[in-house]
Amino acid sequence: MLSAPVVAVVLFSAILHAGWNVAVRAGRDRRRETVLMIGGGVLVAAAVLPFLPFPPATAWPYLITSGLLNALYYVLIAGAYAHGGVALAYPLMRGVAPMLTLFAAWLLLGETLPAAAWLGVATICAGVGLLARRRGVAGEATAMRFALANAVVIAGYTVNDAVGVRISQQPLAYTLWLFPLSAVPALLWFHRATPVRWPSVGETARGIGGAAASIGAYSLVLWAMTRAPVAPVAALRETAIVFGVVAARVVLGERPTRRGWGGAVAIAIGAAILRLAPG
Repeated sequence: MLSAPVVAVVLFSAILHAGWNVAVRAGRDRRRETVLMIGGGVLVAAAVLPFLPFPPATAWPYLITSGLLNALYYVLIAGAYAHGGVALAYPLMRGVAPMLTLFAAWLLLGETLPAAAWLGVATICAGVGLLARRRGVAGEATAMRFALANAVVIAGYTVNDAVGVRISQQPLAYTLWLFPLSAVPALLWFHRATPVRWPSVGETARGIGGAAASIGAYSLVLWAMTRAPVAPVAALRETAIVFGVVAARVVLGERPTRRGWGGAVAIAIGAAILRLAPG
């Protein structure tokens, strides 16, 4: 069973993660909003990393791998939000990943889970299926392709980082290093499509704020992975989908269907099953 502190930390991480995703989608140029967040993360990392321990050499292969995967993640998330809303792309990105993570943790890390935990993950993924049903909106097929590709990337860096952070035992420092490591390839890619302009003061503040939420979200979930098995933590984090759909409705004016809300409820039930599962 996941302990109460781990559950609380992962749920707070989910809220932070949903918040910065909605912020990216709220901007008129989603690629630029993503670039601003990456740049803000680099600034935060530059200010904080000198005061944190340097990761051990054995953690760096995982950091470099994750830096490349995160660069791809940013490219795909910008593409998804350029073509589809949060209520479509976010559930696909965040919801397909835990099942992939479950199998990867089982095959690569040797983690075993009780039947109840498998039921919880399956329920969450069923809810995702309901949330992601297509509604015939222009561009959503492209958004779905970006989102599904990103689900594979998310599963990859989740398993990679679960090993890396256990080696480093420094969740915050590990998370902060990911920004400069992913910034160079990501910004070079974005610059190919659209020249990166110097940000205004307001854009800089927005980028730093989004980066702070992203850093907080991921460092918290990495801390949780040092205290509990990877798969249930990764699956519980996908309750961010519920927070994301609600925020999309309130902040962005998106209108999920009854099926969409049903999917959100299914995800919440799956998270409760995971919380009560023994082991």
